[in-house]
Amino acid sequence: MAGMTAAAPFGPLDFQLVLLRRMADFQPELVEGARRELGASVAGMREANRRWQAMVRSPRGRGALARYRSVLGAPESAARRRIGDVECEALVWGVPLWPDLRFEVLAGVKGGAVWNEWLVRAPGVAGPELRTEEDLVPWGCTVEEAGRAFPPATLLEGSAPTRHRLALTLPSGTRRVADFTWGLLQHLEAPTTPGAPGA
Repeated sequence: MAGMTAAAPFGPLDFQLVLLRRMADFQPELVEGARRELGASVAGMREANRRWQAMVRSPRGRGALARYRSVLGAPESAARRRIGDVECEALVWGVPLWPDLRFEVLAGVKGGAVWNEWLVRAPGVAGPELRTEEDLVPWGCTVEEAGRAFPPATLLEGSAPTRHRLALTLPSGTRRVADFTWGLLQHLEAPTTPGAPGA
């Protein structure tokens, strides 16, 4: 229609704003600093999230894996991985905002259905030394790193598909529940529900 302009392509910058928008509930100050680092406005971050949600919910939209390829381009690497008795494909993309991390998508070999999507440590990059509660700082580690550092850890249901909770017992015997968004640590708290894992 005359007078209408097409929306700009949704790209890696927009996707980073989506990641930040989901983290803002836990770490607004960190998100604010990262948003400014990307040169984006608050309105721009909201608009990126709105467009992402529209793509996710569109009945005519691409599947999740095709959507990531469209938005992020060709993956940095793709490899077959076996989890238990099931084989999947692990695809990773760089995330300029967090150069030591990668965005990983696990997808079924047949059909390409996405099983999991979160941030992981980049190959060859040493993760943080996690020994005490003080080492568990926001944005300082991934779900996998926290789980390995404080076994046994119990993965709990999060409040949204992009959120995870991990019940941990620290070496001191202190129990904590860690909140993660897109696989990155956001918040640590004492368990509150009697009888729940970690309580």
